[in-house]
Amino acid sequence: MTGPLAGVRVVEAANVVAGPTAGQVLADFGADVIKIEHPVRGDDLRHQGKQRNGVGLWWKVIGRNKRTVAIDLSQTDGAGLFRRLAARADVVIESFRPGTLERWGLSYEELAQDNPGLVLLRVTGFGQDGPYARRPAFGTLIEAMSGFAAATGEPGGPPTLPPIGLADTVAGISGAAAVVMALYARDARGGAGQVIDQSILEPLVAALAPQTTVADQLGVAPERLGNRSELNAPRNAYPTADSAWVAISTSTNSVATRLLHLVGHPEVVDEPWFATGRGRAAHRDELDTYVANWIAGRTQADVLAALAEADVAGAPVWNATQLLDDPHVVARGVLPAVDDPDLGPVRMPAVLFRMSATPGTIRHAGRPLGADTDAVLAGELGLDAATIDDLRSRGTIA
Repeated sequence: MTGPLAGVRVVEAANVVAGPTAGQVLADFGADVIKIEHPVRGDDLRHQGKQRNGVGLWWKVIGRNKRTVAIDLSQTDGAGLFRRLAARADVVIESFRPGTLERWGLSYEELAQDNPGLVLLRVTGFGQDGPYARRPAFGTLIEAMSGFAAATGEPGGPPTLPPIGLADTVAGISGAAAVVMALYARDARGGAGQVIDQSILEPLVAALAPQTTVADQLGVAPERLGNRSELNAPRNAYPTADSAWVAISTSTNSVATRLLHLVGHPEVVDEPWFATGRGRAAHRDELDTYVANWIAGRTQADVLAALAEADVAGAPVWNATQLLDDPHVVARGVLPAVDDPDLGPVRMPAVLFRMSATPGTIRHAGRPLGADTDAVLAGELGLDAATIDDLRSRGTIA
């Protein structure tokens, strides 16, 4: 293992996206992550989304750099194995409903008896307490409740949910950051282990700031504006002559000025309202018309070249297939190919941070269910082959 977290041991008993994303980030930067899955079902993400040759493609990403061990934690012997692994770990990640670990005899108090320095990351939809704590929750519900969906979509249209695991991913990255803080407090400040109560709701609410503060102070919620913004204009996605799209943002007055000169309407730059983002946003219809008409008569390539020449912030609207071939993405290694025994080379997002002295790395893609069960139980816990065979025959492990 290399990376800033080399030597950190993590036991991940989390399902689907949020908790496993936290584990993936830690593993990418050198932590030894042992992924615990149900012996029959495995992580649900193995079976969700697109597949190739019967192999879940999302799993290949979120399961990367992890060792996978199949243990039924609801069985007494399985819970015992988990407790022994947790006793040797720095971090445990779990995403069960509140009270589930306690029911299995795996509460933090019990785990800390064996390992007082343990950091326990508990990921749930709504947190460990409060009126909604025991409600079932997925990222979709959080995206709806947080204010994200209500602010997203076309004017007069319905609220719009994202087609990706947005809330879960934000929570997973937040959870990984919280784990590193807890480890720093323990190891650099002489602290002890602790519990991190990570709800999926709260990081997304934070990401949507300042809309809740505006609601508190002014009593208004954001309107759905489609691709526009109430903060500045022009800001939109515009169709080109070759049926492609270009996105433009003018978050500063200087960029807005250069854009209006480019599209042939320098006269509006001297209008008093043009001097502020909110002033321009109030005239978004007029400004969008100028920009849209200019773009509509040109190809995407010509528009992007002209924007670059004028030093105006613009970008192509790519789909995922186009992104694979973008020259900047290729040059920066944003989507490296990882060799995988099941699928051959697999392109996937690179590690999150580019660190000059202690870089992260992708060592392997997600592995088959239980691929490391025997090696971990024998190597980490000292179980002999007969004991492992007995546990497998009783369905405790796979």
